[in-house]
Amino acid sequence: MASIFSGIDLYAGLRAGAAVRRRESGLAAGGSLAGGGAGPVAARGRAGAAPKVLVFDSGVGGLSVQREIATRLPGARFCYVADDAGFPYGAWAEDALTARVVEIITGLCAREKPDAVVIACNTASTLVLPALRAALEVPVVGTVPAIKPAVAATRSGLVSVLATPGTVARDYTRALINTHGHGAEVTLVGSARLAGLAEARLRGEAPDEAEMRAEMAPAFVTHRDGRRTDVVVLACTHYPFLADMFVRLAPWPVHWIDPAPAIARRVADVLQLAPDAPAFRAPENDAGPRGEVIFTSGRAASGALAAVLSALRLAPAAA
Repeated sequence: MASIFSGIDLYAGLRAGAAVRRRESGLAAGGSLAGGGAGPVAARGRAGAAPKVLVFDSGVGGLSVQREIATRLPGARFCYVADDAGFPYGAWAEDALTARVVEIITGLCAREKPDAVVIACNTASTLVLPALRAALEVPVVGTVPAIKPAVAATRSGLVSVLATPGTVARDYTRALINTHGHGAEVTLVGSARLAGLAEARLRGEAPDEAEMRAEMAPAFVTHRDGRRTDVVVLACTHYPFLADMFVRLAPWPVHWIDPAPAIARRVADVLQLAPDAPAFRAPENDAGPRGEVIFTSGRAASGALAAVLSALRLAPAAA
């Protein structure tokens, strides 16, 4: 686990330099984030209090997003929700998944009263955001494939989106490509195994390298004219937990794009915080938990995953 969390930079090795990083700053404006929603927190929020952010995913992959938000807003508080009872989402029927996610999140919002909600799951975001925004009075920030910055970054014109089967199947994903593809060739790769491998790794199990290579292989395309894929979008929040293996096992170097930093910036935007707001600085002598974690299965984290949650300063929710 040291290769994932020690440092602590989940994205080491994924960024190809400052110029491309600046292009990634266009995520929030360019179709990779479904960001925004209900009215401004500043107008109705808790004056002088640390904002509370509810981060939701089908499992523990969204911790890659929570960690980036916590880095940007060290004074914020968190409620992390892992719908492990419903994991994985790829096989769910669309209506059933929408109903499930809306029911879970609206119930938790009534109890936790967050200032913003983050759907740290591409599969859910490409489906449930309109229904959630209609049901909630707080801003909802989503996570959808980072097509626009990927197309801006490519030199070969060949971009791949490494996602789950559910995300690949969504009309929303294809609409993003039609809107932001700008002539690039975008290959959609729906892996049925990588999210599960990431979950297992966070629980202390070593992923099988041959299986990883097989799941990654369709994302690496070579044309007859010699052009090769040079940008791969990580379109599942679980995938950054396999980042070091992606870099090592890739058949050639590519630029890997992960949207978590842009999600964090978008969360700060929708909270409408003043530049000197307490959320931007860590409280003095604050060594305790920064939030709680809820597993919809009711199971408690143990072993390596418990250590990861402790490193992120997330404590089990009170019964």
